[in-house]
Amino acid sequence: MKDFITKSFNIFDKEWALVTAGNLGNYNTMTISWGGLGTLWNKPVATVYVKPIRHTHNFLDTNEYFTVSFFDEKYKKDLGVLGTLSGRDGDKVAKTSLTPVSVGDSISFKEAKLTLLCKKIYRQDLDKSFMPDFAVEKYYIDEAEHTMYVGEVIDIKE
Repeated sequence: MKDFITKSFNIFDKEWALVTAGNLGNYNTMTISWGGLGTLWNKPVATVYVKPIRHTHNFLDTNEYFTVSFFDEKYKKDLGVLGTLSGRDGDKVAKTSLTPVSVGDSISFKEAKLTLLCKKIYRQDLDKSFMPDFAVEKYYIDEAEHTMYVGEVIDIKE
């Protein structure tokens, strides 16, 4: 039981993931370390958090589907690149060893060990008036609050 709980809490925070939206001709991806898996409205869901300044934010807003992809440790450097460079400035995926592939109505990567295909069912901007002071002071002094995206997990690719 402890291994399950630890893995569930660490899969985003320690291992990271990619959230990706769009299609092979026009997509963006970014590394995320905030997210969760659970149940909402009797549906299995993945929840991710993206700041409005991120290029991927627009792709999540304008697409009905997105993926959350998890990778083996050997891809951590690639995920670091995708978390620091912006897709606005060019093809950041080309600077990695990852290969984009279609997954349903979205995109993932051939090298992913696990991909969740999600249909967006909810979107909400976080509101710092409801946050504890430490969170506001650490994450939101100079930037807007994250947007929370909840997606129904409609397929899992291993």
